[in-house]
Amino acid sequence: MLGKVTPGELASDGVLSNLEPKEVLVYFETLANIPRGSGNEEEAANWVVAFAKKHGLEAVKDDMHCVLVKKPGQHGLESAAPLILHGHLDMVCEKGEGVEFDFIKQPISLIVDGDYITADGTSLGADNGIGVSYILALLASSDIPHPPLEAVLTAMEEKGKVGAGQFDTTKLKGRRMIDFNWITDKEILAGCSGDVTFHVDIPAEWEAVPANHGTAFSLRVRGLQGGHCEFDIQLERANALQVLSRAIADLARVLDIRIEAPFGGAQNNAIPADAEAIVTLPAAQAAQAKSIIEKLDEALKHEYDLADPKVRLELEATSLPSRAFSKAATGRFAYVTSLIPTGVISWNMHVPGRVASSNNLGTVRSIENGVRLASTITAAVTSKKHEILDRVISLANLAGGGVKVEMFGLDAPEFPYRPDSELLATATKVYRTVMNSEPNVEVSQCSLELGMFSRRVPVADIISIGTELQALHSPAEKVNHTSVARVWPYVQKVVAQLA
Repeated sequence: MLGKVTPGELASDGVLSNLEPKEVLVYFETLANIPRGSGNEEEAANWVVAFAKKHGLEAVKDDMHCVLVKKPGQHGLESAAPLILHGHLDMVCEKGEGVEFDFIKQPISLIVDGDYITADGTSLGADNGIGVSYILALLASSDIPHPPLEAVLTAMEEKGKVGAGQFDTTKLKGRRMIDFNWITDKEILAGCSGDVTFHVDIPAEWEAVPANHGTAFSLRVRGLQGGHCEFDIQLERANALQVLSRAIADLARVLDIRIEAPFGGAQNNAIPADAEAIVTLPAAQAAQAKSIIEKLDEALKHEYDLADPKVRLELEATSLPSRAFSKAATGRFAYVTSLIPTGVISWNMHVPGRVASSNNLGTVRSIENGVRLASTITAAVTSKKHEILDRVISLANLAGGGVKVEMFGLDAPEFPYRPDSELLATATKVYRTVMNSEPNVEVSQCSLELGMFSRRVPVADIISIGTELQALHSPAEKVNHTSVARVWPYVQKVVAQLA
């Protein structure tokens, strides 16, 4: 790790300097040295603008820190139709249990472990840092034939695709696009789902802690794997927020409890791996509370013995807070959080083995009058997304107490598979030559920004090219650098064929 870089500077003598391809991985390490969690992309965007100016390229940055860089075609493809290149600047910020790390200020500490690059105790940012690195390498190249390029690097993709939703698409002339936000080099992505993110606000109805409540515990959910809300949703891993709400509900059914400061999850599209809340109750009920949590802890270990075997509940004495949720609001938080549909909701009948719709309850955070839940629905059909959202709205109406549901960010449409895609045909042909094998053509359950570009530009032809990534949106995230070495010649050859 070098420490943070300034605009235009490259991490050229870092941890990855001995790996190939240097012309791609130097940008990946540079991005790793620039904090760029969702909503904190300004420094990364400024770096890209400075990079573009250094290479004599046109670049503009909008108020959300999305960046557009334009480069003329070269080596015989100057008059070809423009090609849009797409990636997103932001990353999901997750850290391992017990790891102290400030994603706002600290650069990612990279580790090379055999064929893989990972991070020291945190998520890596390979999603989508490696894809952005291919784009930067193409923009910096002087010897790769390519058509005129329009590189769109969006912000807050991981938080509802907010940046893409407001990006000024009138600046784009291209009607074909290669996205680099895919997760394997074995496939060409040719279709994907859409998504919508929503908030659920639950009022606390703040009250003083009851006079007879002489005991407070910190109730914590720990040991979960977490993961990506789309690629890992079918693995039936535990959701820390729903485990927490289940524990609170178990306590509330038989004891006089109140809660304060529920907190958990890293981001709306990451399966939450931890959660916690303060629980107050009469001292005489403390032993019974411990017994209830111990029994639930044992049950969870049986329920998740394969999917999340390290799940555990912790109950630790703590000081009494000055205020707490009302009794009704305590129950309302537990029951609403428990009842929000989470995990796989339906399977794709057209593409067997693929999820058609799912929802990930991702975070709970304090707001002025209570707490806010953030959740992301992914679906292959737009109407199904809204049917699930309507269920949550109905739940809020039944719950009462001022519970509100509101959409957040972009209502991202799906991108349907096009078997007549010229880009897909070219990429498939080149794949056979460069990779010496036949690519799988994937139509995925994940939601990328492809549908937004196909609707708003409109881009008629889109594919996504990927690299082997694992454990996205978690501290175990890693990228195979030998996959990068395979994909980079493939990328160069594809763009060179787009006359």
